[in-house]
Amino acid sequence: MGVTTLTLLLLMLPGPFGQDRSAQNDVVHIPAGEFTMGASSDDARPDERPPHRIFVDAFHMSKTEITNRQFQQFIDATGYVTTAERPVDWEQLKKQVPPGTPKPDDPTLQPGSMVFVQPPQGTSPNDVAARWAWVPGTRWSHPEGPNSSVGTRWRHPVVHVSHEDATAYALWRGGSLPTEAQWEWAARGGLKAQPFVWGDAPIEPTHANVWQGVFPTKNTGADGHLGTAPVGAFPPNAYGLVDMAGNVWEWTADRYQHDLYRSRAHAKLTRNPAGPATSSDPRNPHAPDTRVHRGGSFLCHASYCSSYRPAARMATTPDSAMSHLGFRIVFSEAQRAALIAAETATSTPSATH
Repeated sequence: MGVTTLTLLLLMLPGPFGQDRSAQNDVVHIPAGEFTMGASSDDARPDERPPHRIFVDAFHMSKTEITNRQFQQFIDATGYVTTAERPVDWEQLKKQVPPGTPKPDDPTLQPGSMVFVQPPQGTSPNDVAARWAWVPGTRWSHPEGPNSSVGTRWRHPVVHVSHEDATAYALWRGGSLPTEAQWEWAARGGLKAQPFVWGDAPIEPTHANVWQGVFPTKNTGADGHLGTAPVGAFPPNAYGLVDMAGNVWEWTADRYQHDLYRSRAHAKLTRNPAGPATSSDPRNPHAPDTRVHRGGSFLCHASYCSSYRPAARMATTPDSAMSHLGFRIVFSEAQRAALIAAETATSTPSATH
């Protein structure tokens, strides 16, 4: 289903005012401002360079990553079926793989998602295939496979959601996914060149939900969590946003281009960049589209990726769903004002005559 069709469909479905009103209030105001986007530190990867100046208008952002409870409310109101619950479309999938790749067998094309599986001791961090498995029956409500459940994890971030799923939820709420620029500006919380959302101090278990121990074979759980953590289990940044580092990666609206920042380097200041019109991703050379996600996850480790830095970028195809990938949403000033006005109108008793 295309985004245009999806938008029209969602506009005809019950809106966000049928859900828990507290979800409407769980946003924080992010002021307008100018900052240096990207990084030049030793940890910075090529796609984070060169740093360049960006201005972002004020907006509002959900304080937390969208939770299983919030996503359940969306499903209950709309009947939406996530990407992981649909059979794999081979005609679409084969566009993302090298020409001549044979069609997978039927069980592989059944609904499912990618699940992290801790590999045996001695496995190289670079052996990605050893720690990820396609598990049929996996979905947001069955995050480790068909026999699992979110159980008591209603305050944990929803995972196994594709870019389309995240966009659908955001539209239903009356908002959108953040641009890369909005996300990074918000994550920094007013900090300047500091490498982390908490400042200059190296990562430690009290800062964020990331991997402790030897990646990817032994997680000591020193921060109290081996997988996702309830949102807000770690301190907020200066804007009041929680989990902008670690816990789960977060989808953004933008397509990924590995050399995007070089194209902006000549400009003194770029205002409200909305992302490129096309993708360019050497890690997925056959994919026609890849979308950026930000913030790192519970699988990030300093020895491997250090992607819990606000400048760190990663991307995957928009139909991808995984154990460590979720999202949060944003509202423009106009969108937020419209939501408040609509909520006020629905809660004001009608005059009697």
